[in-house]
Amino acid sequence: MKKKYKLQDLDCAHCAAKMEDAINKLDGVNKATVSFMTQKLTVDAEDEKFDEVMEQAAKEISKIEPDCKIQF
Repeated sequence: MKKKYKLQDLDCAHCAAKMEDAINKLDGVNKATVSFMTQKLTVDAEDEKFDEVMEQAAKEISKIEPDCKIQF
């Protein structure tokens, strides 16, 4: 399953790259991209693990940039 989400308060291109790396390392993720320019997160993950992946992705994002939130 592949979905796109808007990121709120993403302030740093370097942080976006760190978020992308962290999300790509999560179990069940096929590919994730974080675009600083468009403020979007695209996640392609296994269907049965998608909700769990998104929960973990939100945690990873807030570790890197506490003010940044995924708009579900």
